[in-house]
Amino acid sequence: MKKEAIGVVLGSREATPLEFWIGIQDGLVRLDDVVWVEADHGGLVVRYYGMVDRVHKVLEGTQFDSDTFLAAGHLIPTNTAYVAHVTVTRLEPEEYLPPDPGSPVYLARGDSLDAALYYDRMKQKLPVGFMRNGEPAFVNLAFLDGRQGGHVNISGISGVAAKTSYALFLLHSLYTSGVLEDAASAKTLIFNVKGQDLFYLDRPNRELAPEERERYAAMGLAAEPFASVAFFAPPRLAQGQGHITPSSHRAEGVRAYHWSLVDFCRDGLLPFLFSDRGAMSNLGFLIDHVTARLAALAHGQEGPELYVDDWPEGPTAEAGVFDSLGRVKIDSFGRLVDYLEFQLLGAESEGEAASGNQRWTARQHTGTLQAFVRRLRAAARNVGHLIRGDAPSNAPDPLGSSAQINVVDLHNLSPQAQMFVVGSLLRRVFGAKESGRHRGKVFVVLDELNKYAPREGESPIKDILLDIAERGRSLGVILIGAQQTASEVERRVVGNAAVRVVGRLDAAEAERPEYRYLPGAFRDRALILPQGTMILHQPEVPVPVAVQFPYPAWATKASEAAQDVSDEALKDELGL
Repeated sequence: MKKEAIGVVLGSREATPLEFWIGIQDGLVRLDDVVWVEADHGGLVVRYYGMVDRVHKVLEGTQFDSDTFLAAGHLIPTNTAYVAHVTVTRLEPEEYLPPDPGSPVYLARGDSLDAALYYDRMKQKLPVGFMRNGEPAFVNLAFLDGRQGGHVNISGISGVAAKTSYALFLLHSLYTSGVLEDAASAKTLIFNVKGQDLFYLDRPNRELAPEERERYAAMGLAAEPFASVAFFAPPRLAQGQGHITPSSHRAEGVRAYHWSLVDFCRDGLLPFLFSDRGAMSNLGFLIDHVTARLAALAHGQEGPELYVDDWPEGPTAEAGVFDSLGRVKIDSFGRLVDYLEFQLLGAESEGEAASGNQRWTARQHTGTLQAFVRRLRAAARNVGHLIRGDAPSNAPDPLGSSAQINVVDLHNLSPQAQMFVVGSLLRRVFGAKESGRHRGKVFVVLDELNKYAPREGESPIKDILLDIAERGRSLGVILIGAQQTASEVERRVVGNAAVRVVGRLDAAEAERPEYRYLPGAFRDRALILPQGTMILHQPEVPVPVAVQFPYPAWATKASEAAQDVSDEALKDELGL
């Protein structure tokens, strides 16, 4: 293909080894166009690659603003100067000499485009969208899967930035591009925090246009839904003992998740009911102490109910309340709170002050004990249907599931219940990877990071997210996190993300220090980005790249879901 110069390096403006201006002779040059220029420095030929980050047009030959009207009427002689600013991304060889004014400038395509954005050095290129010129954009997989870096962080205004949509597109690329070598053993845990739009990932999107299918094909991706997905929803409220059905709009293929009382105690999940342990200095110690006591109590019990032998003031005798050894049965979270209140505060008796069991109180002040019980009482209203004594545990097990992707719905839960579910599952996943029980990669998709890992305060969930951010990549746990405001998220969680993505931003948020990795022109553009366009930054490429991603090939709501007529779906519907 014959190369044609689009302009020349300007001599009227300063040219340096890191940036220069070009005058446009022919055609149009836009923001994000990639260009190259060669300069001969006494026999040493240096090629400069760069990206256009500013474009200007100005009338030459005018002195006053009103002269523009005269020029438009061809009443005075003028000339339109069309210029662009280029930020250098690469020099070959690496000799920091400025380009010569007058040197012809060319659009980078093919090999020159790969060189400009370091794609030629990437051994495993993961498709992440399209650039403005229609060419596929890539990320070096080594900076995403944990070998040289890990984690993805996505920021943007809710409902406009398409954060979840882009996270799902990245997952689709990971699983179907063939770049991830061990994709078959990889697992994904997705927390659904808004509506149940993610409950149709396994259904084709009937609104997908033919041209969108062509865009998938151009990146080497299949325009199809996710193949192996399991869906989990919390139980419906106000159901009788033993009656557990999922709270979901989807009629089939959804399982209700919950924890048994024995598993709750044995696995040490109590701390995840306290998201503000820093509010009282002694509360954290008491939580840890009671957690250890509950774990010892549950040891050796099969469940799902819990039996205790040190509760003389327990429930009145009724059928099924006591076992053959005379122990009291605790079959609900509310009764567990009653039992803990008895152990911590004691039973009130006439004329005598109540006192707790010293083996449980850990010598804490009565005010601390009362605060602990009050918070548990409040928690009973929020998590009583999730922590049960009437059925064995059915908690999601992303690493043990036959499905590759596990979607866990949170949107109908109270904030406290959401914290409990997220914390419990993250600890289960991270613990399994730490112990080596699962060898494949694990991807965790979590929106609203500002709620789970806020900049201020301490909580068990924040501790786990920090562990994942700082040690997760070496263990193969990759966090794909998202939030509206990165400025409100713990710095180490955001800072450890090798790949950072920005959708449309609020003007005030764009000025925060967390976005200083973006040049000023990109921060300005982030205020007007349309839905479906993201600004992506990765370690190997010195400049951010604006990318567009195709319309989802999977349904994002019930109205988009094409009818599933597969044999597996029919068997599910018929209960076979």
